[in-house]
Amino acid sequence: MPDVQLVLRSTRVITPEGTRPASIAVGGGSIVAVLPYEAEVPAGARLEDVGDDVVLPGLVDTHVHVNDPGRTEWEGFWTATRAAAAGGITTILDMPLNSLPPTTTVEHLRVKQEVARTKAHVDVGFWGGALPDNVKDLRPLYGAGVYGFKCFLSPSGVDEFPELDQDQLATSLAEIAGFDGLMIVHAEDPHHLAAAPQRSGGTYADFLASRPRDAENTAIGNLIAQARRLNARVHVLHLSSSDALPLIAAAKAEGVRVTVESCPHFLTLTAEEVPDGATEFKCCPPIREAANQDALWEGLADGTIDCIVSDHSPSTADLKTPDFATAWGGISSLQLGLPAIWTEARRRGHGLEDVARWMAAAPARLAGLDSKGAIEAGRDADFSVLDPEAAFTVDPAGLEHRNRVTAYAGRTLHGVVTSTWLRGERILDHGTLTGPMGRLLERNG
Repeated sequence: MPDVQLVLRSTRVITPEGTRPASIAVGGGSIVAVLPYEAEVPAGARLEDVGDDVVLPGLVDTHVHVNDPGRTEWEGFWTATRAAAAGGITTILDMPLNSLPPTTTVEHLRVKQEVARTKAHVDVGFWGGALPDNVKDLRPLYGAGVYGFKCFLSPSGVDEFPELDQDQLATSLAEIAGFDGLMIVHAEDPHHLAAAPQRSGGTYADFLASRPRDAENTAIGNLIAQARRLNARVHVLHLSSSDALPLIAAAKAEGVRVTVESCPHFLTLTAEEVPDGATEFKCCPPIREAANQDALWEGLADGTIDCIVSDHSPSTADLKTPDFATAWGGISSLQLGLPAIWTEARRRGHGLEDVARWMAAAPARLAGLDSKGAIEAGRDADFSVLDPEAAFTVDPAGLEHRNRVTAYAGRTLHGVVTSTWLRGERILDHGTLTGPMGRLLERNG
């Protein structure tokens, strides 16, 4: 194999066929072959032996709010992608809000790409946005390389990204189905939200009551009906309500083209543990009760939930006021998603092969990132190397995202990312990051 520059060796490599000792031969930024552990290192190649640390495929996070440009004081491509690399994530897809401008026209996409070009420590792709007035822009955006389109069915929290009503959803979905694109949906029904009790203050139970499960369940039911009628591809973002799982499972069994994600905070944090005034735990839809979390894990285990992604939605610290009614809703977890999920997964009897499927293979498949998400010949040489037995306590000062507010502060997590590799280059080595080496990705590009 004369084109091999690197051999990455471990006693535990997670491949599509299972976990085994292996030597991964890398050349030209791609995986050339997954060889037996004892395979001879080709002449001229460098051997990196990580011992018993586990080599996972580089994680793929398809739900990240980078907020750059326009709200760069909230986050930015430099800091967000450093946090991703520190957490074993090698590819992110940027949401079309909360940046200014939002990614709702080709011109706005080009602005985003130009800002990201020199700042990306990991590979970055982009979602487009579907608004009431930009149906004409959807096909051109798809042609320009976005991976699909995000919409809200209830207010987004920012004026420049209004929600779609059911008629507008049908119009946008019909247009997107016409070129077999993907619509990803924040599914909460505005009528149920408007009817729910709205109380200000620092009591989490009051906030939870303001975002009832029925709002998610109804919105998801309506979305499935639209997808069925139009034979459209739809994806439910950040599933919080486990009550929707039977509806989703039935739709999948029927052949409706629907996929679903959940997030680390729904799978590792519970409503019962949120202190009064602790708005670092606020997100929409909300973190729900422990029994609901148990059911979400069952949905992961049986395949109703396809993947786990962060919904990294940061803000400046001052927007996290002690009042749950007015505080910004969003949880920053790019750097902590892998250890948070691994800590809970191992407690529930799941293995790292499951984690790799949920956090690498499935998100890559969702977005059509065919070169990502698995350790096999022909894929990009993207790896996350994890010491799964090591534990650490979350110190916000050690986080890479811009505003170091986190719902995980003080928690003990298992799983330390010892190195991260992007196309065969080590971008993280025991906490030390290189300069930006990420590329901008475009659908089919």
